[in-house]
Parts: sequence; structure tokens; C-alpha cells
Amino acid sequence: MTKAVFLDRDGVINKYEQPVNQAKDLILYPWTASSIKKLNETDFKVYVVTNQGGIESGYFTAQDLEEIHQHLIEQLQLKEATIDDIAYCPHFKSDCKCRKPKPGMVLELADKYNIELKKSYLVGDRNSDIEAGNQVGCTTIKLGAKYPAADYSLETLEDAVELILKIDQQQSKD
Repeated sequence: MTKAVFLDRDGVINKYEQPVNQAKDLILYPWTASSIKKLNETDFKVYVVTNQGGIESGYFTAQDLEEIHQHLIEQLQLKEATIDDIAYCPHFKSDCKCRKPKPGMVLELADKYNIELKKSYLVGDRNSDIEAGNQVGCTTIKLGAKYPAADYSLETLEDAVELILKIDQQQSKD
């Protein structure tokens, strides 16, 4: 079975002062590529799980989102960092199983890639991210404002990756 780190996109990987409706709107944090590359150098797989209700709401199309994610992949590749897969929920008001806080995207990826959720992590900047991770048994890391339901609260993805690797190294010794 595989270990994974599930990352929310907006506010974790990229800045989110304004909605990301086009590829040019996606601006990575300075530490994003190096943090993901550190995970790539371990036995963790890296997945993005992102609510993209702007599709159902009509702000952008699935094709626009594909271009945004292609831009993300290309920006990371320039720094030798890789995301193994991206799952997104296009819904905003529809009753679905995928929009966080529901864990559908995480469960879908776990099934597709044989991921051991109890040895995996979910990093997000919203309470709904943490709730999705908690429902499936991932260790959860909340970025930004503290959320008591999260296992850890930190400031950046860089901090989260440092902690994940430290925990993983300790567990390998035990």
C-alpha cells in the first residue's frame, strides 16, 4: 500500500487573494515546488484535492480548470516537482459526494492508487479540508488559523512537509 499527502490547492499550493479562474491567476507560493519535491524524494505520493465550485457557478469551465492545472504541473516541473494526480469537485450547490467536507475525492484517489489512508496526510487551509481528512483517518494539518479538529496547525506547506517528513522518519525508526 502507498502513503500519500493530499493537498488542497488554493491557499496551500498557490496564493488565493482572488479567485483562480484562469491559468494566469495561479501564482505559486515561493516554497511550493521545493516542498513538493521533498515529498517526491520520499515514498509519499502527492495528490491535489480541490473544490472548484466555480464551474457549477459559471465563473469558469472544466476546460479552463484543465488549463489552470496544466499550468500548475508545468510550473512545478520547472523546479523538478511532481503531482501524481489532481481530483476536483465541480459542484457548488449540487448534492454530491466529492465536495469537501465530504471525503469523496480522497476516497476515489485512495481506491485508484491503493493508498493507505491511516499513513497518509491531508493539508488544507479550510476547516472543510480538515473534516474530509478526519473522516477517512488521515493525519490532518491546517494551515493558517487554528482549527481544533486538526491534528496540527501550521503556517505554510513548507512547515507541513517538514513535520510530515519528521514524523515519517520517526515512525520508520520505531
